[in-house]
Amino acid sequence: MTKHIFVTGGVVSSLGKGITAASLGRLLKSRGYKVMMQKADPYLNVDPGTMSPFQHGEVFVTEDGKETDLDLGHYERFIDENLTSSSNFTTGLIYQSLISRERAGDFLGGTVQVIPHVTDAIKAQFRRVEEQTDADVVITELGGTIGDIEGQSFVEAIRQFRKEKGHGNTLVIHVSLVPYIAAAHEVKTKPTQHSVKELRSMGIQPDFIVCRSDHEVDASIRAKIAHFCDVDEDCVFENSDCPSIYDVPMHLANQDFDLKVCQKLGLDPHKRDMSEWNRFTDYMHEANAKEDVTTIKVVGKYTQLPDAYLSVIESLHHSGVYYGRHVQIDLIDGEELTPDNVDEVLAGADGILVPGGFGLRGIEGKVLSANRARVNKVPYLGICLGMQVAVSEFARNVCGMEGATSTEFDAECKYPVIDLMKDQEGVTDKGGTMRLGAYPCKLAEGTLAREAYGEELVYERHRHRFEFNNAYRKQLTDAGLVLSGLSPDGHLVEMIELRESDHPWFVATQAHPEFKSRPTKPAPLFREFVRAAIAGHEGVGRGEVVPEHGVAE
Repeated sequence: MTKHIFVTGGVVSSLGKGITAASLGRLLKSRGYKVMMQKADPYLNVDPGTMSPFQHGEVFVTEDGKETDLDLGHYERFIDENLTSSSNFTTGLIYQSLISRERAGDFLGGTVQVIPHVTDAIKAQFRRVEEQTDADVVITELGGTIGDIEGQSFVEAIRQFRKEKGHGNTLVIHVSLVPYIAAAHEVKTKPTQHSVKELRSMGIQPDFIVCRSDHEVDASIRAKIAHFCDVDEDCVFENSDCPSIYDVPMHLANQDFDLKVCQKLGLDPHKRDMSEWNRFTDYMHEANAKEDVTTIKVVGKYTQLPDAYLSVIESLHHSGVYYGRHVQIDLIDGEELTPDNVDEVLAGADGILVPGGFGLRGIEGKVLSANRARVNKVPYLGICLGMQVAVSEFARNVCGMEGATSTEFDAECKYPVIDLMKDQEGVTDKGGTMRLGAYPCKLAEGTLAREAYGEELVYERHRHRFEFNNAYRKQLTDAGLVLSGLSPDGHLVEMIELRESDHPWFVATQAHPEFKSRPTKPAPLFREFVRAAIAGHEGVGRGEVVPEHGVAE
C-alpha cells in the first residue's frame, strides 16, 4: 500500500513547508523509495496561471502542461522526478469540477455540500497520484496556515483520509514557526503550541513537528514542545535557517528525520545514499566561497520579488556549481533602463539574461539589454519573451525595421516580427489556454544550441501565446540571424542565435529550459550560457572552462 505524508504549516505562511517536504522526499528517495509529491492550495483560483508573480512568485509548468505553484519546482529539483497535472490542485479546481457535475445532473435530487462532496473530491485528488504512479510514498503539502478558514475542508479531508487508510499508512508533519524574541534572548514555543492546538481541534494529531526558526531550537525547547503538543520528544525536529536550501536535507538527516518517518510508516529503512547530493552541496559551498565572481544580470519586470524568477535563479546557480565558479545574480528592472543609462546599469555584466514575462511594461528596457549584449558581445540568453525581444532588437537594428516588435504590445505595428500563434486566434479565456508543456524541437547541426544539448531532438516546456512571425523568416536569416531550433515540421521557430563569427555566445529560446534544471544536472542552455560568461570574465576561450569536479557527469 502506498504511504501518504501530509505536511501542514503553523503560525505564519512562507515558513518553508515546501523545502521541508522536498527535503524529506529526497531523503526517502535516497533510501531507495519511489517518491511523488503534490501541493494542495486552498485558494479559489483554478490554478496560479492567471496570477501576477507578485502574488505567488513564478508559475511553474509541468511536462504535461499544467500551470502550478512554484513549490513544484522545488519538488522536481529535490526528488529529480517530473511531476504531472495531478500534482497541484486548488479549491477552485475542486469546486469547478463539482459544479460541472452538478450542472450535468450527476447529483440530481441531492444537495451538494462541503461534506461529503468537497472532502470526497479532495480525497480523490490525494489518491490520484497514487493511482497514476507506482510511488511507494506520496508527500502532500497543504498550502496556507492551519487556522485559515479557506483550508478547513482540506484539513477535514486529511482527517477522513487518515482514518480510511488505517494506522501506519499515513502521517502528518506540522511545520511551525518558533520565533526568537530579541528582548528576551530566547525562542518562544507558545505560537507552536497554539497552532498544534488548532490542528488537534480539527481532529488531527501531528506525528512530527518541525521547528522553523532563525535561531537554533535546542533539545530543551523541543522537549517542551513535545510535552505540550503530545508528541514524542524524538519526533520534534529543529530546522533553523541553513546557508542554502540544498543544505536542508542533510540538516534533517543528521537528526534521523527520515529514519523516524520510515519507522512510523513501517517502511524498511534501507541504507541512505546521499553521496551525489552531498558532493553537490560541498562543491556549492566551495564555489560560493570564492571571492572572484562571474556576474549575470537578469533583466525582468518583477525584480522586487526574486521568487518571480526562482527557477531561472536556481538554474544559474546549478550551472555555476557545475563549473566550480561563484555566480552572482543581479536583478535589473527593465522599466528603469533607458538609452542614457543602459551602459552604466549593465556595466560589469559577464552575461545578460532576459527571462519570460507578459505585458508591455519594461519591454523597451529588455530590448536595450539585448542590444547591449549583441553589440558589446556579452553572452546572452533569452527565455521565452527574452527570445522575442532579441528578435525584435535584431530586426530593428540589423535589418532596419524601425519599431519592430510583437503584436502583443502593438497590434498595428509596421513590422510584427512576433505575432499571435494561429491556434490562439479567437481564444478569449486566459486560464490554461496558452501553449503549455513539453514540445519537441529539432536542433540544426553546427549551432550553439546543438552543441549544448548534444543531440538533434530535444523537449523543453513552453508557456506562451506569441511566436516568431514566419513572414519575416527570410529577411532576418538573410541578415545573419540563425534559426537553430525548429518544431519537427519546420513551422515553429523554437530557438535563435547569432553566428559564432559574429558573437561569442548569443542564444534565445521560446521555451523555458529552467523548469528542467536539476542541482546535479544543469539545464544545457543555462550551463553553456554560464560557461560563456565565465570565459568572458576570465578572458579565456569557452573550451578552457570545464567542470571542476564533474558533479553533473
